[in-house]
Formats: sequence, C-alpha cells, structure tokens
Amino acid sequence: MKKNISYYHKIIDQFSKTKILVIGDLMVDRFIRGKVSRISPEAPVPVVKVKEKNDVPGGAGNVTKNLNSLGAKVECCGVIGIDPVGENLLNEFQRLQIGTKWIVKDPDRSTIVKSRVIAEHQQVVRFDDEDDSQLSLILQNEIQGSLKKIIKDMDGIILSDYGKGMITKAILKSTILQARHYKKPICVDPKIEHFLSYKNVTCITPNIQEALGGMHRLKLNSNGGLISLGEEILQKLKCHSVLITQGEEGMTLFEKNKFTHIPAKAQEVYDVTGAGDTVIAVLTLSLACNAPLIEAARLANLAAGIVIGKLGTATVTPDELKDALKLL
Repeated sequence: MKKNISYYHKIIDQFSKTKILVIGDLMVDRFIRGKVSRISPEAPVPVVKVKEKNDVPGGAGNVTKNLNSLGAKVECCGVIGIDPVGENLLNEFQRLQIGTKWIVKDPDRSTIVKSRVIAEHQQVVRFDDEDDSQLSLILQNEIQGSLKKIIKDMDGIILSDYGKGMITKAILKSTILQARHYKKPICVDPKIEHFLSYKNVTCITPNIQEALGGMHRLKLNSNGGLISLGEEILQKLKCHSVLITQGEEGMTLFEKNKFTHIPAKAQEVYDVTGAGDTVIAVLTLSLACNAPLIEAARLANLAAGIVIGKLGTATVTPDELKDALKLL
C-alpha cells in the first residue's frame, strides 16, 4: 500500500455516507447441504441426504449485499418474477434496509435460482432455473424512466451484468449517458456477450477469461500479453480504466498511458464464489468517496483477499477491512 493506514481508514469511514445504485441481474443462490453415504442404485451418482437448505441473494443481489455489509446506502434496480422466491428476496433486502422501489416484477418470468448441492464441502452438482430472454420493450422503457429519476441522486453506479436479460443495449446506453451527465462514477462487472457495448464507463472489471473472450482472443500472447490486452480494452471501449482480476496473481489496473499491478494478499483460499462482486462493490464505493483509482483498486484487492477466505457467497465489513490493513 502506498498510503498510510489512516488514509484508507478515512475512505472506509465515508462508506456509510455514500449512496450506490446497483443495476443488474437479480438471482438467488440456493445451497443444499448434506452427507453422502452410498451410491444410487438407479445410476452411478452419489445419494445426498439433505441436512440443510438456505437461500442468499446472488448475482447483482450479492453485489448489493456486499455494499450493504460495507455500510453504504444501497438502491437496487432489477427484475424478479411474481413468485415466493422473488418475494423472499425482496423481504431479505427490506430486512437489510436495501432500497427495493426500483425492482420490477415481471409476470412472464420466474426469479432466477442457482441451486448448489454440497456434500462434505464438495459441490456435487449445480442446476440453474432461469429465463435469460431479453426484457420486453415495455419493461425496458419503465426501467429507463426509473433510472432517469434516480441516478442524479446517487454517488456511484454499478452495472452487474450476468447476461440474464436485464442489461439490454438500450438500458446500458441510457444508464452510461445519465451517469456521465451527472458526473457519477459508473463501474461494470462485464459479460462477454456485451463486452464491446460498455463504452465510456469509469471502470470495467473483467477477469482474464472475460477480457480475452470480450476481445475475441483465445489466449494471452507470450510476451506482454496481459499488458497489450488491457491497453486494447482501454482503447476499444474508450473507458477511463480497466481492472483485470487474475485470481491468485492479483489484479492489474490500466489507465491512460500507464498500468499498475497489485499483487494478491497471501492467504488460504477457501472459496472464490462472489469475489468479483466484492471487488466491484469496494472499488465503486471507494471511487464514490473520491478515492483515486489506484487506491480504490488496492482496497478492492484487499477485500477480495478477505472473502476468498470464507465459504460461499461471502461479504466483507468495514472492520474486517481495517483489520486487514494492520497486516500490511
């Protein structure tokens, strides 16, 4: 870390005064846990005796929950179905005092559920119940109208795109225009299929595979491949910055005419699920508190190191961030 610890504490202490809007694909992560003691006589698969089931916000919902855990005031814009799963998700957000006014109920689709069957800490199978068709024009127009009302009052915007129909080209374009008009930082957790549409954003945060896929590359070049990839994205999308996450290798921040590699913080890795959600939450929240890009990225890297040491789609708190700063 280039700054002293008290500098980062000042940023973290501003989190609770900051308003962030999350726009994206809402879903529920369902965890079904149990034990395996035999193989099924019907097929060569394990029989899991279920001991516990629990649902948590997933996708854009996990980004929202990360921001809430960090103390931010959060508004969420997304789509759910008219079903018990969607109602439970709304109830959970309301319990956490997350704004749900801008969440739309679509009678033509069900709330997305990703179910993971886990036996003895090992994921046996995952099955997804989802409708990833594009939103109707009526819903798109309704959402765009809502965004025009709310963006001016936010301190930062996150686009959490999982390719499930919420982030259409029309919604993407109007959201970026509104954010730029009101001079609000807007960061994108991208989907490969939409990659070239994320133009003029503050920061895009792909992992290596997303960055390669988005630029139609199969692999990194042998010499300086990551650097040329990041610079190409920066130029192609005309964005202010690119933050490529690299798992245990850390992350690299690209800005005009410069790049900075931020090594991962060494610790045992338990589960990388949702680490990207934590990165974009801390990055955007720090930028909304007027932190310079590089310092926002360093805090995001630190937060990612905390959540990968937890099981499941985890979050991080301001106190955990401050404790981690002591170890640097």
